[in-house]
Amino acid sequence: MTGKKNQVRIIGGQWRGRKLEFPSIDGLRPTTDPIRETLFNWLQPYLPQSQCLDLYAGSGALGFEAASRGAEKVLMVENNSTVIQSLKTNKQLLEADNVHVVKRAALDFVKRGLKGLSTSLDVVFLDPPFKQGELLACVKQLEESNCLSDDAVIYLECERKLAMDFLPSNWIEHRSKTAGQVAYYLYHREPI
Repeated sequence: MTGKKNQVRIIGGQWRGRKLEFPSIDGLRPTTDPIRETLFNWLQPYLPQSQCLDLYAGSGALGFEAASRGAEKVLMVENNSTVIQSLKTNKQLLEADNVHVVKRAALDFVKRGLKGLSTSLDVVFLDPPFKQGELLACVKQLEESNCLSDDAVIYLECERKLAMDFLPSNWIEHRSKTAGQVAYYLYHREPI
């Protein structure tokens, strides 16, 4: 099912109140407004002038929100062609010059694509499709990539029942909450 359009609203920053359309694709579930409100309150001190990675961009809700609130650069990575087109359309509508859209599978990007980055990442959004088992490999590759700044913050959104025992020991939980079947966390990375 790909014909129906959905909308997500930017909550704060320069594009506050703007609505962005995104396609109906199986597994695409934007972070809800209440969760995004909480998350971006947590991220407020980290966003200005930050380098961000939205690894499973989907609707673009997290990446566009970060760009709206002062991130210097947001790199959105998505593999679905229909979703990529939607992200590019929204980027043009917002005239978001600080947003860059890359068509690539998330795991492939962290294994190979991060090597080409010229700056380290300050904020990373990890909101993969649920129950596909990619989070463990993705986290491992991110930490081993040497692309994270020493004090990076990493947002994880996953199914509530997922045990978080696979995270690197230098990722310290800063905040966490649950909403229904969703758990979401903010980790602060400490240098090794």
